[in-house]
Amino acid sequence: MSTTDSNAGFPAGFDANANKVIVLAAGGTGGHMFPAEALARELLARGRAVTLVTDKRGHAFGENLPEVPVHRIRAASPGAGIVGKLKAALQMGLGLLEARALMRRLDPAAVVGFGGYPSVPTVYAAIQSKLPALLHEQNAVLGRANRMLIAGASRIAVAFSDIEKLGEAQRAKIVRTGNPVRPAVAARRLSPYEAPGAAGPVRLLVMGGSQGARIFSEVIPAALALLPEEMRARIHLAQQCRPEDLEAARDALEPLGLARLELQTFFRDVPERLAACHLAVTRAGASTIAELTCVGRPAILVPYPHATDDHQTANARHLAEAGAAWLVPQPSFTAQALAGRLSALLADPQALATAARAAHGWGTADAATALADAVLAMLDGGPAAHDHTNSDHDQSQHARRSSAGASAKGAAE
Repeated sequence: MSTTDSNAGFPAGFDANANKVIVLAAGGTGGHMFPAEALARELLARGRAVTLVTDKRGHAFGENLPEVPVHRIRAASPGAGIVGKLKAALQMGLGLLEARALMRRLDPAAVVGFGGYPSVPTVYAAIQSKLPALLHEQNAVLGRANRMLIAGASRIAVAFSDIEKLGEAQRAKIVRTGNPVRPAVAARRLSPYEAPGAAGPVRLLVMGGSQGARIFSEVIPAALALLPEEMRARIHLAQQCRPEDLEAARDALEPLGLARLELQTFFRDVPERLAACHLAVTRAGASTIAELTCVGRPAILVPYPHATDDHQTANARHLAEAGAAWLVPQPSFTAQALAGRLSALLADPQALATAARAAHGWGTADAATALADAVLAMLDGGPAAHDHTNSDHDQSQHARRSSAGASAKGAAE
């Protein structure tokens, strides 16, 4: 049922969709699932019913949002070779049949897709049913699943100001909302950045995604070894390593005389570490970009070179062009190059402070609020092609509101 027809026969201003569920379609990695969870939290706070549709392998919101019902349908990403592609096509076809039946049963007000192949059957079924459909794209390159769906979608909410592989005919559907961050990160939106003093400590944070990055474990120790001894004695290094790389990295770093050394396979306190660091060295995934810019911290970005459609390079390029980060392609990420970059930055703390301000200006703590606004505006027939980041909201108020709302809903960090 379309939103236009749903008000037929009712008084002016009657919202026939107010009590209908909003379906969130997500699955795969946390990069897709976390924005869905953040939107669910915001919509629930506004009194809207929400349900999640994912595939058989997708993780639900679990103890974070136990009140959100979960429906599982079949889906698959294209496998290798003809046989793999045929198997995936069969699973997607079965998933589409399941999604159609689910749409008839739920009769939702709208469907929001977060990319990844698990979202495809549900969003496509919604489009076939003439339901409003909004896509959320976390990266600077339109993902393959979203490319399959964009022609029939009503809106596309984006995190970047320009999206590659998005046709000109679809640009009128854009609303820039940003990419939601964890409540604990949003709460640090107001943490001031203080550049390192001339002889004071330098807090360096190195993260390579949830599984770490081997090249960081190889290059960081070699680069720091090239720095002057008095510079090394100022560095507080916190570095994430793959488990199999941890001891080798420790053996290489401990003799360097760093002021402090912390090596872990996984950081559970990333928000605190981000707020405390003077410079981060990271990959350029969408969630990493969102968190760096929400807090406003300068970074050396080394995109993962095998990411689909090289989207991490596109993400990093946006920040580099904004003056918020330094983009270093992995082939150029050598010990000599990194040592030179670190030496230059530590000799010019004003450059770090300038990049921190640019990062903060680019980021937002308010993406979940803006995304919910976009969904509800779509139901009301409001216009797209709008930028909700920075200019439309007072960041400090919304950072506090997001944190308080998450606490009230029992957010789990």
